[in-house]
Amino acid sequence: MGLPTKHEQILQYIESLEVGHKISVRQIARELGVSDGTAYRAIKEAEAQGLVNTIERVGTVRIEKKERSDIERLTFAEVVNIVDGTVLGGKAGLHKTLSRFVIGAMKLEAMMRYVEPGNLLIVGNRDNVHRISLERGAAVLITGGFDTTDAVKSLADKLELPVISSSYDTFTVASLINRAIYDRLIKKEILLVEDVLSKDHRPVYLRVEETIARFHELVRLTGHSRYPVVEGDNRVVGMVTAKDVMGYGPDDRIEKAMTRNPIVVTPKTAVASVAHEMVWEGIELLPVVGEGRKLLGVISRQDVIKSLQYMQKQPQIGETIQELSFRGFEELERDGLPVFRGRITPQMTDYLGALSPGVCTSLMTETAVRLLRRQRRGDLVVQNLTLYSLKPVQIESVVEISPRLLDLGRKQAKIDVEMSVDGQMVAKALLTAHTIER
Repeated sequence: MGLPTKHEQILQYIESLEVGHKISVRQIARELGVSDGTAYRAIKEAEAQGLVNTIERVGTVRIEKKERSDIERLTFAEVVNIVDGTVLGGKAGLHKTLSRFVIGAMKLEAMMRYVEPGNLLIVGNRDNVHRISLERGAAVLITGGFDTTDAVKSLADKLELPVISSSYDTFTVASLINRAIYDRLIKKEILLVEDVLSKDHRPVYLRVEETIARFHELVRLTGHSRYPVVEGDNRVVGMVTAKDVMGYGPDDRIEKAMTRNPIVVTPKTAVASVAHEMVWEGIELLPVVGEGRKLLGVISRQDVIKSLQYMQKQPQIGETIQELSFRGFEELERDGLPVFRGRITPQMTDYLGALSPGVCTSLMTETAVRLLRRQRRGDLVVQNLTLYSLKPVQIESVVEISPRLLDLGRKQAKIDVEMSVDGQMVAKALLTAHTIER
């Protein structure tokens, strides 16, 4: 694979640092003899990989790399940002993650039964509670904008446990932290290419200078019929398939037959988006690239389908807007067709108190997808939607949504969806959906 590039060397260096170690662009540029620009790009990449975190008024710090299973754990630095807080002491511990938060609204003895190392205690201005909490290994978040004593601040510095002050009240602080954790859970549910790509997987590829004869040799060896084409430092420049090489002699170079500038994805691309790209472009295989279009692996239609099927079997924790909008709707049957009925809640409305167009689109899409799931298994991608709003739908109205299948092909389906209130039509939509073959 050749020697590691400057960029890779910096990343390896950052990874070797101790947790809590501070780094800066200038220091890395000086120590590793690279330009400021190169150092900056590598630090940004390390941040994307979860190796470092930039903390306001502290700088960039090496943090524990969060595995996907730990993604919902917040660092104390993130908590400071979420609650618009000020750090009163224990700055050196801002890179640590909190396992859970405890609200200290009870008597001291009762409260201390719940406080454990790695917790965050949310409490008002009770100085003795702040001190005991730190001694128990828990960080402190003081609500109502209160300060604490100098003794508590120096103890926080000594133990490297943050003491944060926020002007919000306890309820708001708890809601903000919960919301952030909830957003993380939804993000964790979204499958990325890096989750599907196996670590020990070495992609099979061709180089521009190789011949068509080498292509046929690879087909015999691997049984696959499409490969990424690279040049120089494994930079992806093309894609070659069995169809591309037809009509070329065995001694012709690969670069003559390949398709240039192929579509590529990165490890952070969502698998659903890859599925969409594959259906739309009719592609079986996509190269996965890193910095400078360097080949990291490939993802096939099979990989995508398998992982989407696996995800459907997983219990969902975070709910998306689509699911939240549709909560509270019941499914009825009328003349053998499904009808969905539900009430328009305050969260679904715009500033005028009428059903917001975004939520209306979500509801229409969800009913169409549910109708299609009854027809056949398979993952669906809604390709386009035309929505006609005929009358404003007021808050607290009970709506009925009826989807109807107009046309169902092997790859595509067209659905007509009507929304009505008291038997009067208020909105209509026409959707086209593509199915992803299993």
